[in-house]
Amino acid sequence: MAKKSQIGMQGVYLVAAELTSLGFIVSLTSRSAFGADLLVTDQLCRKSWSVQVKTTTVTMSVWHVGEHARKIKSPTHVYVFVKLKEKDRPEYYVVPSEFVAKKTYEFNTKNATWYSFDRSDAKPFLEGWTKVFGRCRSSV
Repeated sequence: MAKKSQIGMQGVYLVAAELTSLGFIVSLTSRSAFGADLLVTDQLCRKSWSVQVKTTTVTMSVWHVGEHARKIKSPTHVYVFVKLKEKDRPEYYVVPSEFVAKKTYEFNTKNATWYSFDRSDAKPFLEGWTKVFGRCRSSV
């Protein structure tokens, strides 16, 4: 079984591969970058986005997003929630950060505070690559 950090990196690389296959230019950020795993631009460098990737191998009712999810919101900041499957294509939920910020809620337990985004809120964004990123402009 893969470690949590390996699962996270697998999701980042899978999202980078999906965006690349759609024609976008994708770059990984440094591991110390706060809030963004990927930087993305179209072929003509006219539009760009920052992308935060959250990856899991288990089906849960929520995605844990962290407190910053309520604060970091921009039309050019996107979350991609990845549900890895053993043999099938992963599920990709491509969600604008403004929506995530609006729907993130705090949940307190005895030992911790969690910031969560309901999986049911993500469902309309399944495979929503073009809804969020549009069509990639080809090079000249």
